[in-house]
Amino acid sequence: MRRLANIFHLGIKELRSLYRDPVMFIFIIFSFTVMIYLAGKGVSMELHNAPVAVVDEDRSPLSQRITRAFYGPSFKTPDMIDIAEIDTVMDAGIYTFVLDIPPNFQRDVLAGKQPEIQVNVDATQMSQAFIGAGYIQNITLGEITTFVQGYRADSAMPIELITRMRFNPTLTSAWFGGVMELINIITLLSIILTGAALIREREHGTLEHLLVMPLTPVDIMLSKVWAMGLVVLVGATLSLQFMIAGVLEMPIAGSVPLFLLGTAIFLFSTTSLGILLGTIARTMPQLGLLMILFIIPLQMLSGGSTPYESMPQFVQVAMQFAPTSHFVSIAQAILYRGAGFEVVWPDLVANIVIGMVFFLVALALFRKSLTAAQ
Repeated sequence: MRRLANIFHLGIKELRSLYRDPVMFIFIIFSFTVMIYLAGKGVSMELHNAPVAVVDEDRSPLSQRITRAFYGPSFKTPDMIDIAEIDTVMDAGIYTFVLDIPPNFQRDVLAGKQPEIQVNVDATQMSQAFIGAGYIQNITLGEITTFVQGYRADSAMPIELITRMRFNPTLTSAWFGGVMELINIITLLSIILTGAALIREREHGTLEHLLVMPLTPVDIMLSKVWAMGLVVLVGATLSLQFMIAGVLEMPIAGSVPLFLLGTAIFLFSTTSLGILLGTIARTMPQLGLLMILFIIPLQMLSGGSTPYESMPQFVQVAMQFAPTSHFVSIAQAILYRGAGFEVVWPDLVANIVIGMVFFLVALALFRKSLTAAQ
């Protein structure tokens, strides 16, 4: 009980030190609010208000029908331009898409020929260019079919393919971006806070004071783990409820307590990693450099940005030993698909094992550094 009390009081000391650090305190609030919103709303993966122009060299009912088919919210109202203006407006970046409908287009369509419509795409707008080109093709083919047949219908096929969007039926990218940013922030802050807390002890000389007290290295580490983990867990809980479910209007399909359990286990891994990096680094700039080496691979290769199937085989195997891979799987299964404990328990166990390994390695290095300091 005395050891638990020591760990508790040391953790309270860490919380008070964090509270007295206004820069870090503001950074935590900013991360769980503004950065979540920007990740969800600032980077849109949907086609929205794409500027489009049309060169109508045919000036027929069919060409006018195609022109009128582009409307909001995917496209802005098309502007009519001359063929000589195409290069100028594309070079200036005024339009993302410019359609050139050739002369006699309607006549050739009705004659059973296969005339072509030229679509000029500004591919520097990469996400809109890729999505918009498919939209334009579907819209154009649909209008031509309706015009020729008198109703919108596809030719009879032996198999009818019906697409149903599960878990995100409106394909709202803000839901995906907000949750992935929350995972990245949990990872980043938990490592930074614990690593910075350990370095702050060394820089202020308070680590030597702790060594003369009836404390063990395990007590010191556990106090930082629970205190910094609690700060991130509280921030993640509030951000999930008020930013993701509230501002971004994402429906949470699964159990929030189960997700918070997975977050707590994940925080044990990342806070232990933070202490490990804080033990290796001697100053805050060194910790920042080490963070770059660890955070970027953990976030980019976690399976949150790109699926595992698109990665090389050795990367897929290596990332099974990273806590972020299992936490992304837990978060997506619970928050998007409403999975229960019976689905996510293997990832929970994997994160417990990874956390224990990080904690034991960090403990060994921390003891070694304390021995060298003495």
